[in-house]
Amino acid sequence: MERMYDIRKKEVINIFDGTRLGFVSDVILDETNGRIKKLIVPAPAKLLGLFSGGKEYKIGWEDIKVVGDDFLLIDADPANLLSN
Repeated sequence: MERMYDIRKKEVINIFDGTRLGFVSDVILDETNGRIKKLIVPAPAKLLGLFSGGKEYKIGWEDIKVVGDDFLLIDADPANLLSN
């Protein structure tokens, strides 16, 4: 069983286009059953590692295909992941 702490140490890679998205920073839970609905990964910063503009990737639990020791493989269209 994975713990939130363990998930945050894993890099998220999108097999849809081979993009390395980063590391999980937060989760969105389903309040009715306590299950994870989405993983949150901050979008890359635009200027010298600063000012990401508050954008983040929201990855649905159903998009996760493989949970490895050091990574999470997802399969999702990148256009559907980025949000403010």
